[in-house]
Amino acid sequence: MQVLSTQRTAVIEAFTGLCPAQFQRLVQAVRIKGGRALTPSRPGRPWALGLDDRVLLVAMYYRTNLTMRQLAPLFGISSAAVGRIIDRHSPLLALARARRKPKADEVVIVDGTLVPTRDRSVSASSKNYRYSANLQVLVHADTRLVLAVGRPLPGNRNDCTAFTESGIDSACGRATVLADGGYQGTGALIPHRRKAGQDRLEGWKDDHNASHRRVRARIEHAFARMKNWKILRDCRRRGDGVYWAASGIARMHNLALDQ
Repeated sequence: MQVLSTQRTAVIEAFTGLCPAQFQRLVQAVRIKGGRALTPSRPGRPWALGLDDRVLLVAMYYRTNLTMRQLAPLFGISSAAVGRIIDRHSPLLALARARRKPKADEVVIVDGTLVPTRDRSVSASSKNYRYSANLQVLVHADTRLVLAVGRPLPGNRNDCTAFTESGIDSACGRATVLADGGYQGTGALIPHRRKAGQDRLEGWKDDHNASHRRVRARIEHAFARMKNWKILRDCRRRGDGVYWAASGIARMHNLALDQ
């Protein structure tokens, strides 16, 4: 017996943070991206759930970090079917590549966050004392929308190295990039620092740093919203699973902001 379904609209908002209309936009994007592979008339074994419920299942997996064995009875299917749905649909929920890169008169913010993961091939012992992956995220300073999520790297990589290795630098275009002090040498605008033997910064530099912190805080707010999805606190997926989870959550974050 299926316990959870999109027919109960309260369930949609609880597990996606999206109103029903926004959730339907997500389902439509998945339908278009999946193409014929998702149509009911496709050859092979039919899906156990409708497309709306399959998208909800993946969203619930991201939000609660329940195991597949725990999710199966909630949707009235087998744990193997849950695994197939997550494997097939996670890439379809991922954040779409931006149609255009930011212009020269726009401002973007970049920062990295550590995502604990059990896949040692994409993680390393990090400053959070766990095996984690370094995920670089790019946010538009005005709209606060997530523009891109970089490929996951071991968590012991410095942000200045991960900026280029993750591919996030190519998504910045010609925009002005704000970052913290860990991005020295990348061309991003970072806070002023005291020189050796200097007790304090000049007044104008203090003012610049204060305005820099106010704007850069917006990406920290984005991280806080994204990490409400518990899979980013302990990702059990292997391979590209960390990337698909973070990119899918970024897409739903953008839909929630886009009123």
